[in-house]
Amino acid sequence: MPSSQINVGGVKIGAGAPVSVQSMTNTDTRDADATLAQIKMLYSSGCDIVRVAVPDADAAAAMVRICAESPLPVVADIHFDYRLAVLSAKNGAAKIRVNPGNISSKDKLREITSACLDRGIPIRIGVNAGSLPRESVARLGVVDAMLESALSQMSALDSLGFYDVCLSLKSSDVMETIDAYRAVCHRTDAPLHLGVTEAGTLMNGVIRSSVGIGSLLALGVGDTIRVSLAADPVEEVLAGRAILRACGLLNEGARVIACPTCGRCHYDVITMAQRVEKALENERRSVTVAVMGCEVNGPGEASHADVGVAGGKNCVLLFKKGEIIEKVPVDNAFDRLMQEINSL
Repeated sequence: MPSSQINVGGVKIGAGAPVSVQSMTNTDTRDADATLAQIKMLYSSGCDIVRVAVPDADAAAAMVRICAESPLPVVADIHFDYRLAVLSAKNGAAKIRVNPGNISSKDKLREITSACLDRGIPIRIGVNAGSLPRESVARLGVVDAMLESALSQMSALDSLGFYDVCLSLKSSDVMETIDAYRAVCHRTDAPLHLGVTEAGTLMNGVIRSSVGIGSLLALGVGDTIRVSLAADPVEEVLAGRAILRACGLLNEGARVIACPTCGRCHYDVITMAQRVEKALENERRSVTVAVMGCEVNGPGEASHADVGVAGGKNCVLLFKKGEIIEKVPVDNAFDRLMQEINSL
């Protein structure tokens, strides 16, 4: 579904631009060294935009150095105190995120929009189900209350002459999230930032985010994504990129396919697949690697893979594009497979 476009420090969001992957630091923003170190790790993992919490004036002051030295555009995450948004804009933020659940005064919004207009900085209206007014939820239900909150603040920004906006409507409930985004995309052409908030720890959080974000992307809804995990932020980036690859929206990076194993296996497929995935998690080339269990689902079934292995008795078969090139002892299988991957 077509959307308008914003520019976040050189990263375009909306209007057909590639879907970008975002994450958020979990360091103390006042510690610029630690925050920059984590941002650089996120950058190396393929992150496009990073958000940092700005809870007080000291954190806003640290934004001067963080924004100047960050390899990624930095978004200031603001709650409650509009003055921190103004300071962050002045100190180099590439975008300001505000939550209409705790900053809704038009006078305060005027101060924020003025600072952003002066510097060409967009604003994300970030609606969270958990911070909606109880009266709105009781009157409308969660999804419609989220929609009302987002559109109301967008209207307030419009009245102030500010149109450089994107929206997010996040719930910890996957279906509420999907329903909210499906509703809002028909009410505005603002670019949409997708995510399931408070998704959980690594495995469950990735599953719930994949269902929510992936379902929407498959419908053509969404322009940028963040996978919110109670985990290392790098995992958010890796999960986000994997979701984009699964939806056919990212051709960059390794895709490791592996069979589910059965009693025909003669080597440890699961450990091999895990080792290969770990070794290739920062791979930037578009490459498909197969780790297969036996001759039944080996080179033939994985013939589309650039390179792969399939188990045999006391050995594995190394193959490229379905053609067997070598028999390799099991103990050497990982090293030989990696050699072939690196030579592609």
